Amino acid sequence: MATSKNAANANPLFPTALPSMEDFSKLIEQLKLPGVDVGALVEWQRKDMEALAEANRQAYEGIQSLAQRRGEILRDTLAQWQDALKDATGKDAISKQAEVAQRGVQQAVDNFRELAQLEAQARNNSWKVVQDRLNENMANLQQLLQPKK
Repeated sequence: MATSKNAANANPLFPTALPSMEDFSKLIEQLKLPGVDVGALVEWQRKDMEALAEANRQAYEGIQSLAQRRGEILRDTLAQWQDALKDATGKDAISKQAEVAQRGVQQAVDNFRELAQLEAQARNNSWKVVQDRLNENMANLQQLLQPKK
């Protein structure tokens, strides 16, 4: 009897794919828990997954923006170095080089600050999505735990 490699290595305790919301709903229904609103649980999980997907999207966009800006900074810096090397000869070469070096150090500090701010903003944007969802979950949980009148 021939079996596929995936089927032979499949472990029911560690599935290779995450269950869908439909699978989750069927599982809850099979448990036949009295007083459990399956639709609400499925909706809760759907919102959690959407929040995680949005946080991931925010983080990805932030990383892309950061990488793009780093590339721009590198290109600008290389162009400035090329210009500085062109002016490396003549009477005023040493004073020009000192001036260029001073501007370069200041520009490097400014660039570092800008990149740090971009990174912090990307992290904050993605964390805010997760934090908002956690706060919503806590409010829902508090509501569920209120004594019924």
